[in-house]
Amino acid sequence: MTRNPYLRLGLVLALSGAVSAPILYFVVASVALTALAISTIILGLVSAMLGNARPDISPEASQMMLRTGMENIAALLEELGLRTRAVYLPSSADSDRPRAIIPLSEDGPLPGTGQVVTGRLIARYGPNQEDMCLVVSSPGAVSLDSVAMVQESGPDQIESVLNQILVGIMDLADSVSVHVLADRITVEVAKPKLKYENIWFYRCLGSPLATIAATVVSQALNQPVRVGNEEETKRGARIEIEVLP
Repeated sequence: MTRNPYLRLGLVLALSGAVSAPILYFVVASVALTALAISTIILGLVSAMLGNARPDISPEASQMMLRTGMENIAALLEELGLRTRAVYLPSSADSDRPRAIIPLSEDGPLPGTGQVVTGRLIARYGPNQEDMCLVVSSPGAVSLDSVAMVQESGPDQIESVLNQILVGIMDLADSVSVHVLADRITVEVAKPKLKYENIWFYRCLGSPLATIAATVVSQALNQPVRVGNEEETKRGARIEIEVLP
């Protein structure tokens, strides 16, 4: 017997309806009860189809893994005493995927494209020996694996990609709109399902919605960016992304 609850329920309903319908029609001679049995078959088929459409990993399991990863990174940041905001780099700075780097010193230079060592947790990003940083992978970098996005496509593709990820794939918001103002890009998220929390991870890297937005912006512009500000609005959330020189 399958462990999928939707499929299991569908099989039970469909089989019980299929067995009882002929009995209720020919033996009991009740049209109303026969119609009820046929309705049970239909409900069973619908439940079975929902079981086939159910994702392999439940939303609860995905949320647990996301929270575990955030708590581990937050513990590392707190242990090191880091308060600097993360800088998101496009994949041109890394042969694998976009990365977020957290400078170990607040007084160090701003990192630029192409300065991070691939596959290292701790790397040097600047010309000086003390220009060290943590290199982490963000939820935004992982989410881009399932989206066809052209690097250096400009700001026009940012809104469509964010809607595809946050609304279509992850179902984390009702809609996303993007406004470009010189060196700052504002992302408006309508009715987000994830709220901002004042925890160490969010203060350094931003909320999961902000990390996805920053990664997409960095990849689209092929420039380093960082999360400038996050605030709640009447419609949902406003995320400001700073484009670094």
